[in-house]
Formats: sequence, C-alpha cells, structure tokens
Amino acid sequence: MARIVVIGAGLGAMAAAARLAVAGHRVTVYEQGATYGGAVGRYARDGFAFDTGPGLLHLPAVYRDLFVKTGKEPLEECVALTQVDPAARHVFADGTRVDLPNASRAGTVAALDAALGAGAGERWGDFLTRAREAWDRTRRPLLEEPQPADPAPLAREPYPAPKAGLLRRPTRTLAQVGARELRDPRLAALLDAYAWSYGFDPAGAPASAAVLPYMEQTFGSWYVAGGLRALADAVYERCRKRRVEFVFDTPVVDVLEKDGRAVGVWLDGGGEVAADHVVSGAPVPALYRDQVVEWERGEDWPRHQVLGTGRVTVCLALRGAREADAVHRTVVHAEGGGPAVTVLRPDDPALRPDADHEAVTVTATVRTAPGQEWEAFADRMVEAAGREVPGLRDRLLWRHVRTPEDVRRDTGAAEVPGPALAGAGGRLLPAANRSPLPGLYFAGGWSHPGGGLAHAGMSGALVAGLIVEGADFRGSQ
Repeated sequence: MARIVVIGAGLGAMAAAARLAVAGHRVTVYEQGATYGGAVGRYARDGFAFDTGPGLLHLPAVYRDLFVKTGKEPLEECVALTQVDPAARHVFADGTRVDLPNASRAGTVAALDAALGAGAGERWGDFLTRAREAWDRTRRPLLEEPQPADPAPLAREPYPAPKAGLLRRPTRTLAQVGARELRDPRLAALLDAYAWSYGFDPAGAPASAAVLPYMEQTFGSWYVAGGLRALADAVYERCRKRRVEFVFDTPVVDVLEKDGRAVGVWLDGGGEVAADHVVSGAPVPALYRDQVVEWERGEDWPRHQVLGTGRVTVCLALRGAREADAVHRTVVHAEGGGPAVTVLRPDDPALRPDADHEAVTVTATVRTAPGQEWEAFADRMVEAAGREVPGLRDRLLWRHVRTPEDVRRDTGAAEVPGPALAGAGGRLLPAANRSPLPGLYFAGGWSHPGGGLAHAGMSGALVAGLIVEGADFRGSQ
C-alpha cells in the first residue's frame, strides 16, 4: 500500500483519488479552499442556487465508468441525469432562431434546413462527417492514452480538407472552416459558439476544434438534477466511502524532492507530509507560478495551454415562474461575431425558493485583460439574455457577477482550461500526466487530456493507471 498525496480537490483530482483508494492505496487530499469541486462551484442566496462552473455534462460515460470502477452504486443511483432537449436554441444576430435537438444528426440537419434555408443542413452534415474523421484519428491518443513521450504526431492537423473545388486548400483555423466550408454567416457563428464555449477563440483555434461540436451533437448534453454541483457532491461522497481523507483550508506550498524523485509535500504554515507518489490537481500554471515544482527544467518545460480567455458568469434571481415553453439552454449570438452569450434556465425546483421564482445563469467567454469593466460587461450580457427571457428587467430581484478574477481566487487561474486539441503545432496540448520529476503526476483540467468535466475525469483515470500499473499502462479500456 502506497502513501499518496493529492493536491487540490477538483473533479479530476478526486477521480484519481477514488480510483487509487480502490486499488488499495492510502490517499490524502490537501485542498487550499474550504470545499471540494474546484471550478464546479455553487453560489446560493435567498433560496436561489446557481452553478458557477459548467452547467451541462457531456460524455457522461466518463463518470459512469468512475462509479462502476469505485463502488457498487452506479452513477444514476447517485445523481439524476436527464438529456436536455432541445440541446440548445440558437438566436442569431439577424433574428433567425433554430432549436437543435439533442444527439440527433438527422434532426439537426432538418432543423437547420428549415430555419436557414435548403442546403444549410447538408453543409453542416458534410462538415460533421469531416469532424468525425478528425475525432476518429485523435480520440484514443488524446483522450484514452497517456500523452506520448514524443507528442509530435499530435501536432499535425487531423482535420481533412474537403475533396472538391477550391476548398481543397488547407484549412488551418476553425474560423476558416466556417468561412470556406459552411458559407453562411449563421452557420459560421454556430461553429464559433462551440469553440468559444470551451475557451477557444475560433480565429486562432486549429481546424481540429471541429471535434467539439461533433462530440456534443453525437453524444448529447445532459443535466444533473440539483445542478452540476450535485455531481461534485457525489464524487466527493464516493471518495469518502473509499476512505480517502480530505484536509481543507490547507495549501500545499512545495513538492519535496529527494534523490531526483518526489517524496512528499510541504504545507503552508509548516509541516512535511511524506508520500510515495504526489498527484497535483491544482492548476498547472499556478503550480509553476508558485514554484511548487522546483527542479532543472528542459527547454520544453513547463508546457501548458495559454488560451487567454476566461468566463464571466451572471447569476440572476427572478420573480415569476419560468414559462412552460422555455428551453434549458439558449445561445444568443453577437452582432458582428465574437463570443456569444449563453442563457441557462433549468426547470429545477432545487435551484429556486418556490414555483413563483426562477434562477437563470448567463455566461460568456471573454479575452482576459487587466482593467476590464466587468459590471458594464455584465450589463451587456443581461441585455442579451433579456431578448430570450420575457420581462427579465421587471422580474429581476438581484444579480451576482462572477469574473475571471473570482475564478483565479478560487482555483488558482483566471483562465478556464480547454480540452486538448491536435494540430496547431502542439501548442494546445496540456501538460502530460507524468511530470518530468518521477513520482509527481498531474490530474485535472490543466493536464492531459485537458479541461471540461469529461476530460478532467479522464485525467483521473490516466493518473491512476500510471501509478497502479506503471510502465505497463497503455491507456483506459
């Protein structure tokens, strides 16, 4: 039985902790904050509750696997999952509206043809076919296997060029995919919105980011009753049942090294904790910035995504009941392009004081920069949401604005990490799970295979496999 210290109590770190405890190891998690969940937070006030991180779950199979591998109760006995249908309503700058069904390619094609004109759905369907090729080429090395020692093959663009006419020219960015292949500003805006939702600016994101809409439209979008925080609660309880120990309000300030190997951690305020392995679920940039990791670094070290984007979240407490035909998620596209505003209106009694009130969450991805006027930006977000929430201004009781700086305070980084993407010369590959220092591993959204609930959960599985199986581990099955 090995002694394992886990730094941070985010979803990826807890996923690793539960799997390692089931394998017979003694696991202790040290979290700098007062609670678990990392970016999967909650804001509650006056009987209203809001997710301050992700609002929907994609690829729930990742967490189904975690619960199957770590206990008798499957995921659905611990949380209630429902597919969101329609998956999203899109409101374009010219006023065009389209409801896209959940996990139905034929339904999506038909909806786009009906809303945008004949041929729009076919162009989107052809794009998804090419996106599937990129998915098939990268799914296993990007999601299910440890990052290879030589990631050069993943630096090559996997998205195939169309096979007809002038479109045979290489397509290097997602914005170029939209302009050249979709040939409708509304379809291009639809594509851009998927990139922005994961933190990527489509003007700089590689064409391989096409896997993001493919993933959502193929595997669906799911809501967890009580909000995504309920999933964090369930993973935490699974860890506790597996006898993982949690120590809150206790930052780790250093990783101890001896004879070229990680041998423990040093806690804030003093106190050495010995360990056979250390798993860092803290944001990797924060780990570097705070100099927790101190050893000779090679030319390519450190490596982590630098997206330059963060999220603003506005929690709206409204009087009055949610109308019967409201949809769960509406994406309001900006005039002239740029980040869209997402309006989440879950019909969930757990999030409101009674049936005569409604909790609405409005989010947008922004380029992070000092000196931002966040309240003014929040005003514009609420104005956009008002196009789709009847009587919003008159119904508003209060609002709470959460900025990228709030995210930095709670998680250590203002940016929201994106999932790993192939192409782009490898610059969107996160840190590998196995660090250059033997005995130290990375889990969570800042490490392979990247950000998002599903990817964070996969990172936990990969780290557990590397520790339990060692050099023989070839990836998740």
